[in-house]
Amino acid sequence: MSIKDRLQEDVKAALRAGHKPLLGVLRLVMAAIKQREVDERINLDDAQVIAVLDKMLKQRKESLDQFAKAGRDDLAKQESFEMEVIRKYLPEPVTEMEIAALVDAAVAETGATSRKDMGKVMGLLKPQLQGRADIGAVSALVKARLGG
Repeated sequence: MSIKDRLQEDVKAALRAGHKPLLGVLRLVMAAIKQREVDERINLDDAQVIAVLDKMLKQRKESLDQFAKAGRDDLAKQESFEMEVIRKYLPEPVTEMEIAALVDAAVAETGATSRKDMGKVMGLLKPQLQGRADIGAVSALVKARLGG
């Protein structure tokens, strides 16, 4: 079952159960997916849905930080809940050791020797790690590995 199908089934289940907070988050996710499909005139596959979910998760992390700094615990709690729900549809996170191994393999495969080759390495890593790791942290690791 695709991620999109799972989301649609969970929307129906939340509707039947009357779980309004969960239903609200699931509808937000489905709306974001549908918006991208309409904008690009395509049907999203799982990899593209993961990219949408990853973007939504990143937005919520940033909002959570802002709400926490502003002392808005009520809004921070809502963002945390939304992050929990979104994470359920993302693939299993990758450990730091696995990320390091993937970075080493990508550097070896591309023959990267300097920071100029970072784009090649990230181009190889991003599809493998999308939704499973913080791409910004992976980028920093690649930069350090390439002597940047």
